[in-house]
Amino acid sequence: MVQIAEVKTPAQLKAFINFPWKIYVEDPNWVPPLKREVSKLLDQKRHPFWEHARRSLFLAQKNGELVGRISVQVDDNYNRLWNEKLGSFGFFECRDDQAVANALFDAGAEWLKKQGMNLMRGPMSPSSNDEWGFLIEDFDQPPVLMMPYNPPYYLTLAENYGFRKAKDLLAFIKYASTAMPDRLIRLAEKLKQNPHIKIRPVNMKNLKSEMAIIRQLYNDSWQKNWGFSPMTENEMNFLANNLKNFALPEMVLLAFYDGKPAGLSVTLPDLNQVLKYLNGKLGLIGIIKFFYYRKRIKGIRALLFGFKEEYRRLGLPVLLFYETEQFARSQGYEWCELSWNLEDNQLINDFDCEVGGKIYKRYRVVEKSL
Repeated sequence: MVQIAEVKTPAQLKAFINFPWKIYVEDPNWVPPLKREVSKLLDQKRHPFWEHARRSLFLAQKNGELVGRISVQVDDNYNRLWNEKLGSFGFFECRDDQAVANALFDAGAEWLKKQGMNLMRGPMSPSSNDEWGFLIEDFDQPPVLMMPYNPPYYLTLAENYGFRKAKDLLAFIKYASTAMPDRLIRLAEKLKQNPHIKIRPVNMKNLKSEMAIIRQLYNDSWQKNWGFSPMTENEMNFLANNLKNFALPEMVLLAFYDGKPAGLSVTLPDLNQVLKYLNGKLGLIGIIKFFYYRKRIKGIRALLFGFKEEYRRLGLPVLLFYETEQFARSQGYEWCELSWNLEDNQLINDFDCEVGGKIYKRYRVVEKSL
């Protein structure tokens, strides 16, 4: 018998946060998240996502042993934007046991139906602005910063329950040994001479006003993308506070055309190469390890890359990518993951190939009618 319990107590929440260590204890590619950051993300009083969303958490036990967990959430901002009644699941971790998975999905579906939802999609932990999708290809290397990782059988558990593919997400890899094509380099150098175009790094000393520009560009650039959920001012500021301690301004670039915000690119050092040594904790020893391994990060992730519609034919993506790559090379980074891309966003997928990237990972978002 599988027993499902809704998380109500601090002890249950602690068990929910700690459970992944049971699944991945022998997996060398898993990167343990910082437990305090997971706790913060789930905290409905502290994290600004919950100002416009609600959630419930469930634990599964079998024969007295904890064997699974799941979250379910409703994002009211998403549903207002798309005029949908979508509920999502996330933070899914489960033993390879279909009965346990079914019980977790059943509990989540029932909660979502009580919220008036008619579609269940995931995994979203807790939204498309966070970790999204099941990894379905390339399980033999660790995930990069803010990208999901899971055992291969998770997708099978979901499909056996009745979930079907909604969309695949792609991750590209580009190595420093692969140079940008000469014609793109020439284009970038030409664009740098255009008096209408200005590129500058984010001003970390005036981050609040800078985040207002970034939020405007992000929400305007992505608003028509499938699955997009707009970010509020509080969410964007919260994200900035998390990233400012390790982001490099030279890889967070803003583009302006005639003084008006036109586009942005955000590329971050792959902090997962540090987190894998911390085992979820950041005490005194963890801080020492953090600063030691931070200097040894070899890769970066191109996290955000977007442009307002009226400026998309100016060549700005080439210029921003070129400037980012030049700086990354000067810092000794050896590779860059460009992720994630919608599988049918041909424009960005073609661009990532054109600059020298290759698809190396694929993630699947699934959904099921309620």
